[in-house]
Amino acid sequence: MADNNQDKKSNHEAEPESPPVQSEDTLEKQVREEKRVEKRGFGTFEGVFVPTLLTILGVIMYLRAGWVVGNAGLVGAWLIILVSFGVTFFTGLSLSSIVTNIRVGAGGAFSIIAHALGLEVGGSIGLPLYLSQTLAVALYIFGFRTGWLWLFPSHPALFVDLGVFATLFVVAYVSAGFAFRIQFVVLAVIVASLISVVAAVFGEGLTEPIEWWGTFRGGPQSPEGGVSFWGVFAVFFPAATGIMAGVNMSGELRNPRRAIPVGTLSAIGVSLGVYLWLAYWLARVADPVALRSSYTALIDNAAWPRLVLAGLLGATFSSGLASMVGAPRILHALGEHEIVPGSGWFSKLGSNKEPRNALLATAVIVFAALMLRELNAIAPLITMFFLITYAMINVVVLLEQGLGLVSFRPLIRVPLFVPAVGGIGSFVVMFIVNPAFSVVAALIVLGMYWFLVRRELKAPFGDVRSGLFVAVAEWSAKRVARLGTPSERVWRSNVLVPIERIAEIRGLYRLVWNIAYKRGSVKLLGLADMGEGDELAEQLPRLEESLRNDGVFTSSTVVEAGTFGENLMASLEAMSGTVFRPNVLLVRIPKTKTRKEELATVIQRATEKRVGVLVLAEHEAAGLGLEGSINVWVDEMSPEWELKMELGDFDLALLISYKLATNWDGDLTICVNARKEDEVKKAESFLSDLRSAARMPAAEMFVGQGTLRAAVSQAPAADLNVFPMHGEPDYDKLRKLVETAGSSCLFALDSGVESAVA
Repeated sequence: MADNNQDKKSNHEAEPESPPVQSEDTLEKQVREEKRVEKRGFGTFEGVFVPTLLTILGVIMYLRAGWVVGNAGLVGAWLIILVSFGVTFFTGLSLSSIVTNIRVGAGGAFSIIAHALGLEVGGSIGLPLYLSQTLAVALYIFGFRTGWLWLFPSHPALFVDLGVFATLFVVAYVSAGFAFRIQFVVLAVIVASLISVVAAVFGEGLTEPIEWWGTFRGGPQSPEGGVSFWGVFAVFFPAATGIMAGVNMSGELRNPRRAIPVGTLSAIGVSLGVYLWLAYWLARVADPVALRSSYTALIDNAAWPRLVLAGLLGATFSSGLASMVGAPRILHALGEHEIVPGSGWFSKLGSNKEPRNALLATAVIVFAALMLRELNAIAPLITMFFLITYAMINVVVLLEQGLGLVSFRPLIRVPLFVPAVGGIGSFVVMFIVNPAFSVVAALIVLGMYWFLVRRELKAPFGDVRSGLFVAVAEWSAKRVARLGTPSERVWRSNVLVPIERIAEIRGLYRLVWNIAYKRGSVKLLGLADMGEGDELAEQLPRLEESLRNDGVFTSSTVVEAGTFGENLMASLEAMSGTVFRPNVLLVRIPKTKTRKEELATVIQRATEKRVGVLVLAEHEAAGLGLEGSINVWVDEMSPEWELKMELGDFDLALLISYKLATNWDGDLTICVNARKEDEVKKAESFLSDLRSAARMPAAEMFVGQGTLRAAVSQAPAADLNVFPMHGEPDYDKLRKLVETAGSSCLFALDSGVESAVA
């Protein structure tokens, strides 16, 4: 194995579970789909830039920008704008980096996160994000109604809401292309409204003196109540959370690797410029009191107020339309991966390749939300889910780039501080905006993750979770290596089980599981003659999977070389240098002279490598009985019978017996043989002290007299007797003990690194 070039190994090393690699059919299907989308998909401008820009330049720009400047002053307002857009910009850079490294599927942020951290994490973010986008439609409709009733106060509010909802639904149902053509009209209206603002400069001009830092007096509803800097920030920040509008269309973009970075970053840059300029304009056209006392400062001071009001209506309508188009695409992607109930129905596309089933479900939720008539109470929760999504996008880039994976080859590479700042900023902003809803949102996401983990979803793509765990394991392994020999206090049973025929381990399955569970591990070592390892190589992984499904970390390897002893010793040599090496060797009692000789050499080598040995001698009739009671025998300590930290050679016997009794939920009896009658009292006192020091108060005690075989015959009946073993065993004596005990026996040889009293 070590230096033998003729050794032939078939390894099935258990690593952290990784999703299946994409099959050729799946990859070919993706490539065909990409080519189809390239022919009829949306470009950067209409698919990403316009919907992102219109969502950012929304209600807050028209109704809250003046209030922000009135409270914070010009410098304060600029600082709020820059911090808000800073978080968004860093997230946009991280988003740009990750989308240039993967084949972005449908579902936008869900697809991005799922490709990196698995379907469970992607789904736990994607479903709340979908609901947030859906409920946001209702909020935008309410915002549209506010502006509409300003123009037509006699119109019934419910009719306005239902009319806007019906219009949004019809436009989205026809096609995303139709929706985007309408957004071009809305963009023209918003541009016209901004021109109306600029034109005001040529009227009365910019006459007001600038208040550089505000007094934070509050607003129309609480003019004397006051507000903090972060309170004003919390009101403004949702304006910067519009970058998902274009990302949601990821599955229908001609070239998402180019469209998303260019469209998103351009929209962020343009909207940032607009907000900074508007803050200056507002500070010069109205005094702080007027800005604080009215939410309509932008409209009141424009050259043509009705044009700005039209811009407000257009902004709310376009934001609602972007969410009405984007949300069903998230639901459709969730359905494709069977994350939500009714996934088969949601994953179906209409004749024009539109997710109409998902749109119908979205429309039902929006309609129900409209009937509630009041969503302000949960509006902050919507912002929280957007911020969690932003944070996870940054985390994805931080992990993938930080792990140094070869597969992470983005066309746009950003410094590590970018996702770090973006991620930390997103979490910090969450708790600034609304701490209570931040906790609620986090609990919802964690609950969704727990639910999806139990579903055991199967992804058609790989992710980086295994790489993350490997990186942590490598870091831990290096620290362990520096610390030297593992402490007795962290001992756990890592069992090496040599197997020549698969039937052997089937008979040992329960015993092996009970020794290793829980927190231990099993290494199945298939030992085969040259050219005869195929059967073991095929069957061991199935057994490995069974043990892993039963909660025991298991790996398997098949070695083809020389004899049983040569193979096993070579394997011990090779494994002795590993960090997570086996520390217990489990073998059956040999039956032939040759095997006895081989096992004697193996035991000697195991002792040198500080590996404990368990030799199982099975009772042909009793087996392991009812797995309800264990007698563990300790060495007699005459004449002093003093308990010391160095117990002798029965630490492994005690530890294994305790584990078996715990997993069997059985009875444990600690037994010792006192050769002389006058030593019985001392032996009982010794066992009492040992039971206390080993922290096994529930264990019974038994003191036998005479020879060991005599004491065994006097002991209570047990399903298994465990004896300490010293050096090379006398197998004839071991078999006689089995006959005397009337049960299977386990003989334990200490490695020297375990302690029952540690």
